[in-house]
Amino acid sequence: MQNPFGNGNNDDNNNNNNDNNDPRNLIPIPPNFATVVNKKTGQIRIAKVGLSFTALFFQFLVPVFRSDWYNFFCMLGVEVIAGMGLSMYYQQPFNVTWTLAEYALGFLWLFIYNMMYFKHLFKLGYVPADQRSKELLVNAHYLKDDGDDSQN
Repeated sequence: MQNPFGNGNNDDNNNNNNDNNDPRNLIPIPPNFATVVNKKTGQIRIAKVGLSFTALFFQFLVPVFRSDWYNFFCMLGVEVIAGMGLSMYYQQPFNVTWTLAEYALGFLWLFIYNMMYFKHLFKLGYVPADQRSKELLVNAHYLKDDGDDSQN
């Protein structure tokens, strides 16, 4: 598949990104998505850097779709604790306060879920797959810049 965001990968003089066996060159990646790879297992993860609107609407279901069980249980725990805290003060489960609390938690996940996802991947041994992804993650403060460019 030809990458619509790149130069078309048709230039034989520019062989640094023209490896057809490299799985990162098979799908087009939007500019606000980063690619990370686990050097030990070879697994590749591609995810958005920035706000997570899917987490705003679907909340703790997003980590289920990404098989991110650590963050699933973290988010579910926060949701349960918030629900238990509200139930101590309000006896009716479906009043305005519950709805506002769910919207507030949705906005919390909007801002921090993608960061949580990437930071957990880094703890599992994932590293940026290319320089563009590394720069994107460093600029978003998801990854500290160690000055080592040998990760490519």
